[in-house]
Amino acid sequence: MKKILIVFGGVLGICLPADDAALAQTPSRVIREFGERCLTCHRPVGSQRAPQVEGAPDEATLRKLTPDAIYRALTAGSMRFQVEGLSEADTRHMAEYIGGRKIGTADAADAKLMPNHCAGNPPMAALSDGPVWNGWGGDLTNARFQPANDAGLAVDQVPRLTLKWAFGFPGATSVYGQPTVAAGRVFVGVDTGYVYSLDAATGCVYWSFRADSGVRTAINVGPAAQSGARQAIYFGDLRANVYALDAESGALLWNVSVDDHPVAVITGAPTLHGDRLYVPLSSREEAVGMSLSYECCTFRGSIVALDTATGRQVWKTFIIPESPKPTRKNSQGVQQWAPAGGAVWSAPTIDPTRRALYVATGDSYTAPAPETTDAVMALDLDTGRVLWVAQDLPNDAWLVGCDTDDRTENCPEDVGPDYDFGASPILRALADGRRILVAGQKSGEVYAHDPDRKGAVVWKATLVSELARGVITFGGAADEQTAYFGLRTGGIAAVRLTTGERKWFTSLPYDPNLPDGQRRGHTAAVTVIPGVVFSGGWDGVLRALSSDDGHVLWEYSMLQSFTTVNAVAARGGSMGAPGPTVAGGMLFAGSGYVGLQNGAPGNVLLAFSVESLRSERSPR
Repeated sequence: MKKILIVFGGVLGICLPADDAALAQTPSRVIREFGERCLTCHRPVGSQRAPQVEGAPDEATLRKLTPDAIYRALTAGSMRFQVEGLSEADTRHMAEYIGGRKIGTADAADAKLMPNHCAGNPPMAALSDGPVWNGWGGDLTNARFQPANDAGLAVDQVPRLTLKWAFGFPGATSVYGQPTVAAGRVFVGVDTGYVYSLDAATGCVYWSFRADSGVRTAINVGPAAQSGARQAIYFGDLRANVYALDAESGALLWNVSVDDHPVAVITGAPTLHGDRLYVPLSSREEAVGMSLSYECCTFRGSIVALDTATGRQVWKTFIIPESPKPTRKNSQGVQQWAPAGGAVWSAPTIDPTRRALYVATGDSYTAPAPETTDAVMALDLDTGRVLWVAQDLPNDAWLVGCDTDDRTENCPEDVGPDYDFGASPILRALADGRRILVAGQKSGEVYAHDPDRKGAVVWKATLVSELARGVITFGGAADEQTAYFGLRTGGIAAVRLTTGERKWFTSLPYDPNLPDGQRRGHTAAVTVIPGVVFSGGWDGVLRALSSDDGHVLWEYSMLQSFTTVNAVAARGGSMGAPGPTVAGGMLFAGSGYVGLQNGAPGNVLLAFSVESLRSERSPR
């Protein structure tokens, strides 16, 4: 086989061409193409196999290059032979995957280039001085419920919501991050790697910060432990880096890498409590693992506790306690490993009463599946010690593509159904004093566990007539009596917290003439205020439903172009993961999510309010 010299901005390597493969149609397929075409020489650090050409840079070195430099090598350099058969779009996706963010956004997305700078940058008030939506779930319980005082929005006002302002994100196609609202500001991150601080009332921009990779986590705000900063914000990126910034100025306070696995990512928001930041780790190994060039599989999900003053690691607990060990070699001579998996895709839930942290875990990548996969777990807040494990589905070992005709020998012999828990467990207190953890599974089932009886199952509800992968993905919400879940199969379901009995189900309208990029269904997290459930769908429609009976109170199509306050060309798209947030009489929604369902791309943050509320407030 002919060897090809690769030049990446001065980094030399040699890679062997792979057989032609099907065009990458989803991010997972792009990742697998990377494994087939490049990992024969760009070995991960610690690989048991030497690269096929001595001196080829390892994968970590490759990932330090910019996506622009990688794209040039793939299209104009000798590396162009390596991507023969890939479309232009897939070649760009490949460069962006390796480089960690969007091509052409290194400087173009900087807030310094925008015309709508805020007139001043006053000191941020304390979080207690105004309405707040902080982090993923709004509070430590991850219930995604905003009380009436902080919501500032009543049921009878919701039908009068109108667009107040729109802010465009240059170069973005997915608004990965969820808007956090605190002290009159909005903080949000996008797939270009930029994080922005905006004025909640007007959308003027205070500052931007560019992370090393795309930012899809919600942002936590809290008192800064460092001198010179009043408030700090905390978030993670898609290269397993965690950042602390001065909330007022955007200045970097610290950043640390919390996992050295080459495909480790942070998708769930870190949760802030006291002087600790609790960070969940997930990975893309599930997508690349089927490649015969890949040493499958070695990633173990984990929770890392960091000191908020310095970023120092206080403890790290692996979801799978046993380190991976070599098992066999595949027909290509590539070493295989086990056990692996147990990614934590979502934000940890905090229980100060029991000094406990709760997480819901993903499936295994290898068989047999450890008992900590597809489970709800409790960890000690101070030490990370596992307090209890409740596995809701055993023997779920799965890799992307292993359930198709193209499966390889890397696949588990008995492939599971891929029923991860992708959403944070919701901690709620019932009227009789009992407490439950409510966890929605990708199967379409919802489990209620008792956190005070070592996770014993209280009830189980099946929200679909036929179980299917990905029905409940990124999260439900709950008020004092009811939990609400969006379903990929279409619609919103409400279940009673006491029994799991279905209270109502609303099947939402679907236009069969919509193109594939505007599919039906709801996998994004939903949000609740007293009397109202807010949901954004793959169809690009933002809706408000009555929490009493599920009838639609208000809806707004985001599939349109917007005039933005920062003069950036912007269009709305699907919502597939982060949900809308509500604070101070305003509704915020990041619009645009491509994901695995070929959703409609978008690059805009939309802010809604009620006309009568606008006139009652003076401009900031």
